[in-house]
Amino acid sequence: MTIKMIAFDIDDTLLNSKGKILDSTKEAVKKALDQGIKIVLCTGRPLAGVTPYLQELGVSGDDQFVVTNNGAIIESISGNIIAKRVLDNASYRKLVQYGHDNGLKYYALDDESNVYTDDRDISRIAVVQAWENKAGIYFRSPDELPNDFEVTKVAYVGEKSDLDPYEDAVKEEFKDMCYIVRAGEWFLEMMHKNVSKAQGLQDLSEKLDISPDEIMAFGDEQNDIPMFKFVGNAVCMDNGSDKAKSYADNITDTNDNDGIAKAMGKFVFDK
Repeated sequence: MTIKMIAFDIDDTLLNSKGKILDSTKEAVKKALDQGIKIVLCTGRPLAGVTPYLQELGVSGDDQFVVTNNGAIIESISGNIIAKRVLDNASYRKLVQYGHDNGLKYYALDDESNVYTDDRDISRIAVVQAWENKAGIYFRSPDELPNDFEVTKVAYVGEKSDLDPYEDAVKEEFKDMCYIVRAGEWFLEMMHKNVSKAQGLQDLSEKLDISPDEIMAFGDEQNDIPMFKFVGNAVCMDNGSDKAKSYADNITDTNDNDGIAKAMGKFVFDK
């Protein structure tokens, strides 16, 4: 079936190991855009964190869209929101308190890309996230914010050895309240229970009248698995995790060795 939409995870997928978009990827994306294929960045980052890559790829206009915050927000590139699912204030407070009680550093993200934490000994990972997403960091406790303050996600962050002992316990504690995913070694993320990259792509594909069989998705990690299950052609990068690979329809080369361009050449253009 003809591919009408291609969804890209960003880190370690669209970007190579040096955090750059390969020229071969840019050329393949331009060819797809010229053929009228929708190019959708589908990522845990907020809109501010993906805008530079959209510009670099030449993806623009009110008829192009992004799925941000792991599917919590689906919006046009100009910022018109199609769908939004966020954590309410009570859920945000519970997650912050659990982090404090168990010595887990955290940050929360609002729908304007701002980072919030009251960890005075702030994790370097939270700082990196704010820098990558061109966001501000606000040192605020839940009590210092409005009673109706909502967040797109709360992330416990730290080294692998910090998070591994708590991953199963967090998933058990909040399984009825949140969608929980280990988005790489340094992040354990909690979002609205109906949030996922798959749900974001479903919302968008229904709006655009595109079937799952007409969608290709590229990813590398566990938070890409839901969209792998949803789309008709799921492509995992060779540098991806073994678990992500197990859910892919195809495995392409690495993010450093033209993996995206090779897969698009085989499954999109050579049809």
